[in-house]
Amino acid sequence: MTILETERLILREGDDGDAGFILDLLNQPSFIEFIGDRGVRSLEQAREYIESRFTRSYRDNGFGLYAIVLKNDSNSSGAALVAGRGAGVPIGVCGFVKRDTLPDPDLGFALLPQFEKNGYAFEAAKAVMAHGREKLGLARILAITTLDNKASGRLLEKIGFAFEKEIEMGGEVLKLYSCELSEPPAVAEG
Repeated sequence: MTILETERLILREGDDGDAGFILDLLNQPSFIEFIGDRGVRSLEQAREYIESRFTRSYRDNGFGLYAIVLKNDSNSSGAALVAGRGAGVPIGVCGFVKRDTLPDPDLGFALLPQFEKNGYAFEAAKAVMAHGREKLGLARILAITTLDNKASGRLLEKIGFAFEKEIEMGGEVLKLYSCELSEPPAVAEG
């Protein structure tokens, strides 16, 4: 199901048909380094991950991580339309995660490396934040990064987040960012 569209992207719910993509994304060295090793090593484990993380969150929270798909396949650097899906192959994920360890939902995003540095994460995150404020009625969004993930920190600040503090989560020290959504966040252009 399509959740929202931007100029270049479609964000839709992830499903079983995304197992190959999820397997690829979760095993990228950059994903493991900056987000963590999820231990997903087979298509079956990827399907279970989609069910336990994506589908359950849509059902329980009314939001979750969404598959990012390019609208125009001619500029997709390899993403191809999949017959019967009505949308292209995902290039990344972006959306909200509700963790027991944080008081508010947090914004998460990740792209396959070949799609980084094209503004897709910025475009998707900016749209997801507007969706959170306008459609979901969220008042405050958090985000976490590893201490050395400077690129994600810059993107978060660009869409209106402010660094709050360092926190310990899962035995790791992370940076915590927050964004109040009572008003549209101040978004830097580009």
